Amino acid sequence: MSIDIRIVPGLLPYREGWDMQHLLLEQVKRGDAPETILIVEHMPVFTLGFHGNAANMLADEKALKQRGAEILRVERGGDITFHGPGQIVAYPIIRLRDRHFGVKSYVDRLEQSVIDTCRTFGVNSERIENATGVWCGTGTATERKICAIGVKVSHGITMHGLALNVTTDLDWFKLINPCGFTSKGVTSIAMETGITPDFTQVTNILSENLLANLTE
Repeated sequence: MSIDIRIVPGLLPYREGWDMQHLLLEQVKRGDAPETILIVEHMPVFTLGFHGNAANMLADEKALKQRGAEILRVERGGDITFHGPGQIVAYPIIRLRDRHFGVKSYVDRLEQSVIDTCRTFGVNSERIENATGVWCGTGTATERKICAIGVKVSHGITMHGLALNVTTDLDWFKLINPCGFTSKGVTSIAMETGITPDFTQVTNILSENLLANLTE
């Protein structure tokens, strides 16, 4: 069973990407569209998971508007995170049941895709027990998240997904407790390597790794 990759050019407002996910989910549910991984780069936005704690947003809406950002509560799992320029956001719309994946197995495959991608660019990253996502410096006092993951499954079909920091301005994360953590940091491929990677190249490699891990 193949999966299509759809890369949206330019910076996409979050609400438009959200609408695209819902439309694709309904089309996949009806069999009117193939399973698809939607890959985007968003304009600045903070999203809070369905059960996330609003207190983890450290700035008020006025301050966010002044910086050209907004905050939205969405239906995915997880707490609060940031999406913006320099970050690859991947939204797989796939049928878990047809692929015989449980939710944990699916998330593991998303994480592995990011780990494989980071390795290509010389970044050592890993999982942390009881902390979804992908991390650098695991087991040290400077554990830092390079990729956030939050998913939603509806009628056995996935939506939402992962956000990999490539050249993201990490100062945005100072406005929140990222993913609800107060004792862990945030990083990016550029921060870890000291080199600005080619965004299109990272996007293509992540796409290849997602296809490999979700279709095996």
